[in-house]
Amino acid sequence: MTDSSLFTDEAWAATAEIRAAIDQHPFLGSLRSGSLPRTTFLEYLTQDSHYLIGYARALASCAAQAVEGDEIAFWASSARDAVVVERALHANFVPDAGATDPSPTCAAYLSFLFAVSGQGSYPVLAAALLPCFWIYQDVGRRLTAEVQVTGHPYAEWIATYGDPEFALATSLAKSIVDGLAEAGSVGLRRRMHAAFRDAARYEWMFFDAAWRGEAWPLFEPANGSATSTATRKDTSEADNHG
Repeated sequence: MTDSSLFTDEAWAATAEIRAAIDQHPFLGSLRSGSLPRTTFLEYLTQDSHYLIGYARALASCAAQAVEGDEIAFWASSARDAVVVERALHANFVPDAGATDPSPTCAAYLSFLFAVSGQGSYPVLAAALLPCFWIYQDVGRRLTAEVQVTGHPYAEWIATYGDPEFALATSLAKSIVDGLAEAGSVGLRRRMHAAFRDAARYEWMFFDAAWRGEAWPLFEPANGSATSTATRKDTSEADNHG
């Protein structure tokens, strides 16, 4: 990389393997074909509902830490949009998401974002928030181009992230992050890369957790043993494969 390289070009290239793993994940493969079990999709949406509310809080914190008026307005508007999307996309599918707890992965991802927010570095927080924009926009764009949406069981989800307005919001987020990286030191840019990479990892983990049916361990009062939905599912699959 040269000093003139855009941060986003570097970050996108540096996370190529993570993004390939996301593209190849059976959750997205099954969603693409329409064969994803409805129960798995609903469990994913339930966790996404928890995530988007926390993500909105992190976006609002980003707005509070920004200095330029246009950037304050963008992050604040994005925080509002995250709540609006959460309500619109989930109201008909998971009206009582509050009756469940965030999964371990969902809780960990949000804890990561809140920790970055608490560090008080606006550029690093902006970099940590960018993968959720960009990875979903990239997935939505390609699914929109590849899939016959009419009659598809998950057409609404695909349309949400394949929307040109979401692509515009992603471009604006990238532009802001590039500006912050350009104005920052080498050390700050390094921290921004680490935050972007870690958030991209969490994006893969989020899809994977939904696919596995991840849940918190359940402790048996009699013997103190612990099991979880994910453990039981993984064990069952291992048994089925001999």
